[in-house]
Amino acid sequence: MITRQLLQPQSIVVVGASNDISKPGGKVLKNIIDGNFQGRLYVVNPKEDEIQGVKSYRNVADLPKTDLAVIAIAARYTPDTVAVLAQQKETKAFIILSAGFSEESEEGRLLEQQIVHTINEAGGSLIGPNCVGILTPTHHSIFTHPIPKLDPKGCDFISGSGATACFIMEAGIPKGLRFANVFSVGNSAQMGVEEILEHMDLHYDPIRDSNIKLLYIEHIAKPQKLLKHASSLIRKGCRIAAVKAGSSDAGSRAASSHTGAMASPDTAVDALFKKAGIVRCYGREDLIAVASVFAHPELKGENIAIITHAGGPAVMLTDALSDGGLQVPPITGEAAETLKDQLFPGSSVANPIDFLATGTAEQLGLIIDTVTDQFDHIDAMVVIFGTPGLSPIFDVYEVLDEKMQHSKKPIYPVLPSVLTAASEIESFIAKGRVIFPDEVILAQALTRVYHTPKPADDEPDQIEIHYQDIRNSIEKAENGYLSPNKVQQLLDAAGINRVTEAVVHTREEALKSAEKTGFPLVMKVVGPVHKSDVGGVVLNVKDKETLIKEFERMMQIPDTTAILLQPMLSGMELFAGLSREGDFGHVLMSGMGGVVIEILNDVSKALVPVSSKEANNMIKNLKSFKLLQGYRGQKGIHLPAFADVILRLSALAQAAPEIAELDLNPLLANEQTLVAVDARIRIEK
Repeated sequence: MITRQLLQPQSIVVVGASNDISKPGGKVLKNIIDGNFQGRLYVVNPKEDEIQGVKSYRNVADLPKTDLAVIAIAARYTPDTVAVLAQQKETKAFIILSAGFSEESEEGRLLEQQIVHTINEAGGSLIGPNCVGILTPTHHSIFTHPIPKLDPKGCDFISGSGATACFIMEAGIPKGLRFANVFSVGNSAQMGVEEILEHMDLHYDPIRDSNIKLLYIEHIAKPQKLLKHASSLIRKGCRIAAVKAGSSDAGSRAASSHTGAMASPDTAVDALFKKAGIVRCYGREDLIAVASVFAHPELKGENIAIITHAGGPAVMLTDALSDGGLQVPPITGEAAETLKDQLFPGSSVANPIDFLATGTAEQLGLIIDTVTDQFDHIDAMVVIFGTPGLSPIFDVYEVLDEKMQHSKKPIYPVLPSVLTAASEIESFIAKGRVIFPDEVILAQALTRVYHTPKPADDEPDQIEIHYQDIRNSIEKAENGYLSPNKVQQLLDAAGINRVTEAVVHTREEALKSAEKTGFPLVMKVVGPVHKSDVGGVVLNVKDKETLIKEFERMMQIPDTTAILLQPMLSGMELFAGLSREGDFGHVLMSGMGGVVIEILNDVSKALVPVSSKEANNMIKNLKSFKLLQGYRGQKGIHLPAFADVILRLSALAQAAPEIAELDLNPLLANEQTLVAVDARIRIEK
């Protein structure tokens, strides 16, 4: 819970304050003073009577009642200090800068727990420990630099790393990026990124608050809370970008199925971000570029006009936009010819619109007006304008600023001359503008923002399944892989169409089942996980002699307990599966199937529950989607049946959270139907 005293304190005490501003206790006090805090300011230092012009108390017990405590003392002294403040001084907010807690040792973890217990009992808020502090319009309780000039319409920034927060601000400020509030949550002992975002959601005011939220996350402790409040903020009109670090799998994951092999610590993060509508970033400059895109009007269509006076950057930008799925369409017609006649000879308006190195501010304004008013198929503009340094270009950037104020289409300024035109760029940024020094980085950020889906529906479709039958099967099952019969029961209860099959243990049973099913047959071993790898799959068995021969061979394969017989079917091989990923819940995956699934890695992912819109998008986002539709005379598959399987798997996962892994591979599909040929389910209660 974020208390009023954390954001709007009427009094602050810095415990461990110092006259030495090279120490955290000294620097945080200086920053609070320089930030013009309007409330009462106290300091505690047992050896000083005055620090930086502020009266110093020798002991926290001597303090008046205080709203917020900023603590910069050794970890071992902190619990007692917090207890006095919380219990005697009615302090309801704490920022603990000190390190030496759970990030360091078991002893530190116990100290941290003691502090959290004390603050919770008092109904207070805790930021940290092991953080750099927070920046709000009311107080600058942070011991680092840079300290940006806060702007209520800048970015709200929440970071799990104090140093990274500083580095990101260092990267963003020179580009014109502004900040509204900055929270460094450190160890997140009481409140982490999720709780800060929750507060921003529950108290969001579209007039007063920033609509840009930036996150740097090293650990998602409460994924459902993050999903709920990020989705809610985006639906309210906010835009959110996040870096999730620490996502690689350093160890060897024991992949017992195709789903398990493809799942990773990052799989659930990707699925959560996509479901929430969060734009995922992969580094500091990446996050700053996406935030800079957010600082401009939203791109509503995919057609971009490039306006440039330099050919090379325009070519690189065109390539990068095209690679990302945006278009740089031709510009032709009478209006284009009229525009060309008003530019210097040699200019081109075909798109990119190149008005040459000699192009003027007046020509730039004319081009922007024409693109805005005459070319209806263009959705946005990128203006590239630098300088060789022969003359000042203040007039160009003044025109650009004026046109950006009034254009009905977004204009993204690429200003590469960050040294040669430093004064001009500084003047442009001072007008409230955010720039892009590099056209390719802009293109990559713009395409990712454009293609990030909106938050998924709050209420996913209700799929009719036999819930009680599913629960009965699960409750009777033991941990581990289910037998084929039990797998069949679950698929039938979920309404997933499956191939007729029989499990046989003897030659006699095999012959009897084959007579009932008919030839040709497929034979598969029961027991080994990856059947193909051990020679445990035989296709197109056409007669009894082959059936008996293969039965005897396959029963000798290690771990084989029986043989599964199925009719030989044909169709396109697809895949769908579930993997339970801790507190994230189930991740549902789908794509091309068979033995090539892990080679192609053409897989879509979504966090359960999955709506029909998400299911269809999962299919459409596959690289192989054209194959599924039908390609060069080849018939496509029944796409609604594929989407239906995805929805039924989602419903099954909700009914049976004990499912740790589930594979349907392959699903055989044609233009009329889709059927599960092979299924494997692992239970982990």
